[in-house]
Amino acid sequence: MYDGINLVNLTPHPIVIDDGTTVLTLAPSGTITRVATNLTDLGDGLYTRVWGDVVDLPAPQDNTIYIVSAMVAGRVPDRTDVASPATDLAKRDDNGRIVSVPGLIINR
Repeated sequence: MYDGINLVNLTPHPIVIDDGTTVLTLAPSGTITRVATNLTDLGDGLYTRVWGDVVDLPAPQDNTIYIVSAMVAGRVPDRTDVASPATDLAKRDDNGRIVSVPGLIINR
């Protein structure tokens, strides 16, 4: 699974990929890629949010896929070296927490 490809987990938590044959656990790299936000206080406990740029996404590297959240991946559709966990197909525990995903969704 993913032979010859360097997978870099840019999320804050481990990602477990289980394709039914092989299980691969990817520890967080220590860098967390996020979408910047700016909140405006409207008063009475209401705010508006403006989504900004993607922060802390490394430059493309040969044979490297950066694993980020689906939100980050959606903000950089031109980056074909970016993927997000296939959480729509995730295996979950009895409390609904994700245990593993069957693979990655790559930007194309």
